[in-house]
Amino acid sequence: MPSVNLRTQKPLLDIASYGRRGPGHRPALTSEAIAHASRTARGVPEVVVKVSGGARTARGAGTSLAYLEKHSDLETDERTILAGKGLGPKLLKGWDLDLEERRRHTDRRIAAGRRPPKLVHNLVFSMPKGTSPDKLRKAVRKFAVEKFALQHRYVMAMHTHQGNPHVHMVVKAMNEQGTRLNIRKATLREWRQDFARYLREFGVEANATECAVRGSQHQNRKSGIYRAAARRDSSFTRERAISVAKELSGGRLSTEVDRQRLLQTRAEVERGWHAFADAAAREGRSDVADQVRRFVRRMPPIGIDRDLLAHQLLERARLNAIARDNSELSR
Repeated sequence: MPSVNLRTQKPLLDIASYGRRGPGHRPALTSEAIAHASRTARGVPEVVVKVSGGARTARGAGTSLAYLEKHSDLETDERTILAGKGLGPKLLKGWDLDLEERRRHTDRRIAAGRRPPKLVHNLVFSMPKGTSPDKLRKAVRKFAVEKFALQHRYVMAMHTHQGNPHVHMVVKAMNEQGTRLNIRKATLREWRQDFARYLREFGVEANATECAVRGSQHQNRKSGIYRAAARRDSSFTRERAISVAKELSGGRLSTEVDRQRLLQTRAEVERGWHAFADAAAREGRSDVADQVRRFVRRMPPIGIDRDLLAHQLLERARLNAIARDNSELSR
């Protein structure tokens, strides 16, 4: 899964393609690709840029801003700092969201059962604990200016109350020229690359590499599911556990297709990394070649959520059986 610069359509770290090259091909490594590979191999912190929701009504947008100003001052697209509570509604009046809401939520759309489009997008930019909040804010500010200035209205706020510093941003979906901001996976890939670059410009080591390329099996989940799982109150997790338990009891747990797909992806990624290391060594960058080879050796083994759940359920059943046996022996 390559990371792609959408402006040039050229891969920034196209590891998989190295594994598919013909035996006679000797690709030249750019300094950018070598630097990116080195950061990935050294485990430089990965940036997080995600869409945490949005609002389809002006009232919902106001709720989003109320959360932002609950823990921090607001910074607008006009570089104005708004300190205090209850300033969100006044700020949003200049965005004409109520007019936009009436225009989009038409009788025809309601009759067709279609939800109105989002009026605003909620974005989150974060880095691990220990990152300078000031430098993070500067990087996000530069990102916002580059992507949205003079087009989409936005407001941002730095939050540090949850340990890791992160910036929330509310962006108006419709810009001043009447063009809608549609956020797709490719958009987020480009945003992660640019955000990491801006952080590095301010002296923060940051990277943006696809999960599969760095051997991670992290699965993005909707914020609500993640928070519920963290407090062990997730209906999503509970229902999946019940499903796995039923399959175990019936002797038909089917994860082989998922496993084979993951194994195939991992094999392609490893071939690509080894080919990259060979190319780096040929070009006199034995330091990077050694980093990459160590990185590949340290990649975690393949596993999938259903496998892990099945293992946990079987282990719990085994411990319960031992406890029952010990209780019977002690009688």
